[in-house]
Amino acid sequence: MSAGTLYGVGLGPGDPELITIKAARLIGAADVIAYHCARHGRSIARSVAEPYLRGDQIEEPLTYPLTVETTDHPGGYPGAIADFYTESAAKLAVHLDAGRSVVLLCEGDPLFYGSYMHMHKRLAPRYRTEVVPGVTSVSAAAAVAGRPLVEGEEILTVLPGTLPSEVLTEHLTGAGPAAVLKLGRTFEKVRKALLDAGRLDDALYVERATWPEGRIGRLSEVDPNTVPYFSLALLPSTASLATQPTDGKHPPPSPGGGPASILPAQGHGEINNGPGCGQLAGCGEVGGGVVGGGGSVSGGGVIVVGLGPGGRGWLTPEAQEALAWADELVGYGPYLERVPANPRQRRHASDNRVEAERARLALGLARAGARVAVVSSGDPGVFAMASAVLEAAEDPQWMDVPVRVVPGLTAAQAVASRVGAPLGHDFCTISLSDRLKPWEIIARRLDAAAAADFVIAIYNPASRSRRHQLDAARKLLLEHRAPGTPVVVGRDVGGAGESVEIVRLGELDTSTVDMRCLLIVGSSRTRVVERVDGTRAVFTPRGYPAS
Repeated sequence: MSAGTLYGVGLGPGDPELITIKAARLIGAADVIAYHCARHGRSIARSVAEPYLRGDQIEEPLTYPLTVETTDHPGGYPGAIADFYTESAAKLAVHLDAGRSVVLLCEGDPLFYGSYMHMHKRLAPRYRTEVVPGVTSVSAAAAVAGRPLVEGEEILTVLPGTLPSEVLTEHLTGAGPAAVLKLGRTFEKVRKALLDAGRLDDALYVERATWPEGRIGRLSEVDPNTVPYFSLALLPSTASLATQPTDGKHPPPSPGGGPASILPAQGHGEINNGPGCGQLAGCGEVGGGVVGGGGSVSGGGVIVVGLGPGGRGWLTPEAQEALAWADELVGYGPYLERVPANPRQRRHASDNRVEAERARLALGLARAGARVAVVSSGDPGVFAMASAVLEAAEDPQWMDVPVRVVPGLTAAQAVASRVGAPLGHDFCTISLSDRLKPWEIIARRLDAAAAADFVIAIYNPASRSRRHQLDAARKLLLEHRAPGTPVVVGRDVGGAGESVEIVRLGELDTSTVDMRCLLIVGSSRTRVVERVDGTRAVFTPRGYPAS
């Protein structure tokens, strides 16, 4: 099998309409779409390219692991970021070796302060690569400002704002056009350098050029606390100041030749050449890595990941990062099917009744050096795999395996949100499954919760082979609750078969309930309200009457 091709695709400054025809074609045709993103999981590059994605492509997020201030890597920040780029290149190489075409999205131009170049340097010697240029932030800034960038024999100087102040001042001294990128936290240093160079009055501030929320105006009037990373300082050509537009769409020249006050920019795109993230300013950080409270994600380990109750919209950015980090995915078959396929990863599916075996498999893979994600529906710490993995990890042979838990939205929260706020006061959660605990304990706890007037979220209410528990629970609850107590029955909430029903406890049909359901039984204070649009809302008031 011949190796695949790596495409470094420039997306331009952020407006999807500024993506080139070739870039759009390659994005739509690629087998794999890769993009850099921060730990929060959002990627500007992906959002810009989204109109051109097919929807069935393999996605490979490359999540930056740290900011410049936080690393315990023995090589410091340079060593940590070098390891990240090496590991990212290895992820892409797996796809290329399998003959897949890989498009790595890059804001602006891939080879103009772009993150793509770090992959290019590592992969171009081994694979066919093609770079698709994009509109740079400097060009976009000049365009939204309506100012010529360079004219005639003028020389354009482009500087990163991360340079030392004295170096910036040296390069800015003189009359030539210039652009200083990567402002954000460097803004005050850049402004001082412009002042020392005698050019502050001429400097134009451009923020998020071609974005609807972009701004342009005099740099001297900008509040440093409002400056994002996606901004730059522009010293445009001075050759044509006398002919600048004054139509209200662009800031007219001031008497001293500088730009006018801060105005909204036109269009919708992005100012900087992208996160750049050569310095990772604003790119987020990993935090504890695999080990709770500290450590690194560079070695093997286990992350127990909560997928939430349904679709991608309820998958947290931290969970997305953990799934992208993993080489091995372990879990109950239907839950693994909810994770988008990535041929780089091996999957180990098993039955729902083998939690201990699943935990030992994950720990064994991690002990051998693999990065393992154990997936759970909902939250892994609520009647799910986190407890099973931590219990198995008590075995001395696994004690040195790093384990971390990534939370997810649990089913009780999801079902509650569909009807209002039934969990608005004290509540508890109880599983009716007697597979791991005797029914006598379940009944005793259910009786105590009902007597204490808790709202009760009931997990695992019934299955094909376990039907009597819910009937017994309903009978027990009716000893403490009125028959008219509202019960919310949520089925497959967040999934394709979602349904939510509000019934009275005395009229609950237990034959319609199965393992895909979660029940919320109201307290004596829980109310059902008929709304003007014909829908009903359920809520439990925050207050409680004095006894």
